[in-house]
Amino acid sequence: MNISVIVPLKNEEESLPELAAWIARVMQAHHFTYEVWMVDDGSTDDSWQVIQQLAAQNQHIKGIKFQRNYGKSAALNEGFNAAQGDVVITMDADLQDSPDEIPELYRMITEGKYDLVSGWKKKRYDNAFTKNLPSKLYNYTTTRMSGVKLHDMNCGLKAYRKKVVKSIEVYGEMHRYIPVIAKWNGFRNIGEKVVEHRARKYGTSKFGLERFINGFLDLASIMFIGKFGKRPMHLFGALGSLFFFIGFVIAFYLTIAKILYYQYNMTDRPIFYLALLAMIIGSQLFLTGFIGELVTRNAPERNSYLVEERMDCSEKE
Repeated sequence: MNISVIVPLKNEEESLPELAAWIARVMQAHHFTYEVWMVDDGSTDDSWQVIQQLAAQNQHIKGIKFQRNYGKSAALNEGFNAAQGDVVITMDADLQDSPDEIPELYRMITEGKYDLVSGWKKKRYDNAFTKNLPSKLYNYTTTRMSGVKLHDMNCGLKAYRKKVVKSIEVYGEMHRYIPVIAKWNGFRNIGEKVVEHRARKYGTSKFGLERFINGFLDLASIMFIGKFGKRPMHLFGALGSLFFFIGFVIAFYLTIAKILYYQYNMTDRPIFYLALLAMIIGSQLFLTGFIGELVTRNAPERNSYLVEERMDCSEKE
C-alpha cells in the first residue's frame, strides 16, 4: 500500500464528506493505493455516523472511535498503530489542510531524502493575536531548545516514512513535538514544505489557551526523556553533587571561622542555614537519581533500541 492518511477529528461532521471526496479524487488521479483512518476523538455531534456512512461508500475509508475525548496526540497514536501504508500522512479534518499536497509530500518521502516532512503554512488565515504570534514564539523556542529547524512545528499536515510512526509514541500534548521525538529516535532527515493554508469553512477551533502551558511542559518532558531517559543519574546525580558540594564548602568555611574566632556563633549567620538547605537538596536530588536508575533498570524496555540495519558476515559462510 502506498499511503495511509490519518485524520484526527472532533465534531467535524460538516467537513468530513467534502474531505473524503477530495482525498479520493487526489488518490485516483495519481493512481495511489491508499487507506484513510478517521479517528473520532470523542465527538458529541454526528461525526461517527458520517464516518460510518463514508466507509460504507468507500472501502478505503476506515474509522476508530474513542469512548471519550483523549486529545489529538492519542488520536494520532492510534492512527499510527493502525497505518499500513509505506508513507503515512496526517492532516486535520477542518479542510484547512489541502489534500492536493499529498502527491508532493509522498514524492519527498519516497525519494529517500527525508524521514519526515512537515508542512509550513507560510501564509495563514488564523487570528494574528491568538494563534499566529503565539505560534511564532512557540516555534522559535522549540527550535532553540531542540535543534530541529522548522518554521511550523505544529502544522497538522505531515508525511512520514512508515518506520518513523512505528517507532515513536505520542501522548499528552506531544503531537506538537513529533519532529523532536523523531529526532531523538534517530530520524534526523527532517524537512519541510510550504503548503496551502485554507480558511476554516465549518465550525470553530477546538484548541484553547491552555495548549501553550501544556505544550511547554510537554517540551520539557521530551527534552528530559530524550537526553536522560535511560540515564537519569547523570542529571540528578550531577545536580545533587553540585548542591551538596556548595553546601559543604559553606559549612567548612563556617567551621574554620568558628575555630579561629572562638566567640563566633555559626547559627547566628543566615549562610549557615543556606549551607544546610543546599546539602539537603543535594542529597534528595542524588537519591532521586538512584531511584530513577532503579526504575529504568527494571523497566521492560530498558534495552529496547531502534536498529536501522544489521549485518551478520557468518551468514555468508
